[in-house]
Amino acid sequence: MADNVSPSGSNEENAIQDSTIGSDLKNAIDNIVQRFQAESDLQHKFWETQPVGQFKDLGNSSLQEGPIEQAIPLSEVRQEPYNLPALFEWTVCDMGSDEVCNEVYLLLMNNYVEDDDNLFRFNYSKEFLQWGLRPPGYFQSWHIGVRVNASKKLVAFITAIPVKMRVRDEVVQMAEVNFLCVHKKLRSKRLTPLMIKEVTRRVHLENVWQAAYTAGVLLSTPVTACQYWNRTLNPKKLIDVGFSRLGERMTMSRMMKLHKLPNSTVTPGLRNMELRDVPSVTVLLRNYLSQFAVAPIFDDEEVEHWLLPQENVVESYVVEDLDTHKITDFFSFYTLPSSILDNPKYSTLKVAYSFYNVSTRTPLIKLMQDALIIAKEKDFDVFNALDVMENEQYLMELKFGRGDGQLYYYLYNYRLRDALEPSELGLLLL
Repeated sequence: MADNVSPSGSNEENAIQDSTIGSDLKNAIDNIVQRFQAESDLQHKFWETQPVGQFKDLGNSSLQEGPIEQAIPLSEVRQEPYNLPALFEWTVCDMGSDEVCNEVYLLLMNNYVEDDDNLFRFNYSKEFLQWGLRPPGYFQSWHIGVRVNASKKLVAFITAIPVKMRVRDEVVQMAEVNFLCVHKKLRSKRLTPLMIKEVTRRVHLENVWQAAYTAGVLLSTPVTACQYWNRTLNPKKLIDVGFSRLGERMTMSRMMKLHKLPNSTVTPGLRNMELRDVPSVTVLLRNYLSQFAVAPIFDDEEVEHWLLPQENVVESYVVEDLDTHKITDFFSFYTLPSSILDNPKYSTLKVAYSFYNVSTRTPLIKLMQDALIIAKEKDFDVFNALDVMENEQYLMELKFGRGDGQLYYYLYNYRLRDALEPSELGLLLL
């Protein structure tokens, strides 16, 4: 249960010219196994004690899919929090409190995920955090902080939110675990394993026994390895801040011409999603997600929460048939800026992340080109998308470049016998 992937960029020329999106998953998993085995035992010792898939079990057809450990009576779940080192104490973070939300915001802003070159760091806004951590049915007790006893300073954070997940033909109540963050100066204190055990304990107390999480690092054992792709919207700024690099044969003027978009959207009936659209969007989304091996099951209340537009948080657009007024398609993206570190000219990179998109009548490429046009109009610098669901259909055509690094998806206490292709995954974590 770990952090997200770093906010990294791409080499524009090489990425645009790379015509192979999909990877041979067997080779990819074999490479992952080799990397895992080459790393120190200490790094993965904790995960080898947890009910998660293990690399040694990959391809073992005798193991059944489903829960690795069975649920136990709630009375047998540990009732008291795990013991922290003497200098620290647990706290529940009320994300509805402006004061607490600001503490969490500052902790993440200064200590959360950075790229390998220390150029960028995720900068989740307070509005985004409140949106992402308070969906329908959330448990405040799952928003866990660690404070210094003496000063009460917030120095670590981990969260979970409830989600109804379908794994193949099984519907499983899960927790999505996210925002694991420990202050930079305290990363030698071994707080992370304790925080994972504590959030697991609190999830179990609500009779939930499985979880989903992502990480930009390799743990035991990913159900799939996904790739981020970046679509340049503001070429000059991306070059100036080091997010992108010009290839040997690429000039700035050529790059700007290459990434130029139409001035306006082209899909008839495209408009902002409104409250009245929620039931129609729910039907579209549920039908669409039913084709994937692992995907959430959303109801109207959840669709309203996750997809109804909120300024500087999430953007959603529907396509309404001009004759029948039926909603036929929609796309969405959320706003997750990155702080630009140590740059005298720029402080923020405005990044859009593709969220859930459904195409039933409008071609997906045409729909997502309109998403890019709108993002450009709203002054986003870059538009990111994972190669999950059917996203591969538009990545090359719309001139996305392959990003650096991978995002690994994991299931806690649930075994899949075989790894998934990214295109078999219908799940997005913030």
